[in-house]
Amino acid sequence: MRLPILLLPMAVLLLSACAKEPPVARQPGGVTPATSREVAQCLADLRGARSAFSSVPDQQFAPGCAVNGAVILTSLGADAGQIAVSNLGPVACPLASGFNAWVRFGVDRAARQYLGSPLARVETMGSYACRNVAGTSRLSAHSQARAIDIGGFVLADGRRITVLAGWNGGTEAEQQFLRVIRDSACRRFGTVLSPDYNAAHRDHLHIEEGSGSFCR
Repeated sequence: MRLPILLLPMAVLLLSACAKEPPVARQPGGVTPATSREVAQCLADLRGARSAFSSVPDQQFAPGCAVNGAVILTSLGADAGQIAVSNLGPVACPLASGFNAWVRFGVDRAARQYLGSPLARVETMGSYACRNVAGTSRLSAHSQARAIDIGGFVLADGRRITVLAGWNGGTEAEQQFLRVIRDSACRRFGTVLSPDYNAAHRDHLHIEEGSGSFCR
């Protein structure tokens, strides 16, 4: 059916608008992928936080496994200077932004308060991995680069605090530091898992983007 001539411009505008931001499907875990405008704003926020990073092209690796709107962080902005990050692959930008804020306001300040030294480096155990949640058929948030595993922290004075050695076997101050930063992560991320959760997390903290509130 032919549209009336007066309606054609409006129809063209509507079609054009739809083409710019197509509907997006929800990812495993109930998180909706960020739109291009949201990613652009997120990248601007990361720059404003003085993070050092490079953008990662969107890629689909396997059914349910993809990297979209992601970055690779090399250092994080802190109250004074930069905090290095090691062994970290692609991270979805919203998680990268939350991670930067947590390290700056939660981890670095807790290190100063409980351990008497600022933070120099965060040692991670990676981010993206196309795999299921252990013991299930459900894809992990790692399959969308929406989770980071953190194994340890290096302080400016050279001390190295690991989750494996410090959670139960460290000094009282180290144990308190690790639990304080776990609790602060719980206020920022949808899922946070620590050695208190199960043996699979005895050596790291798992932080995950999401709308839920599971902290253990």
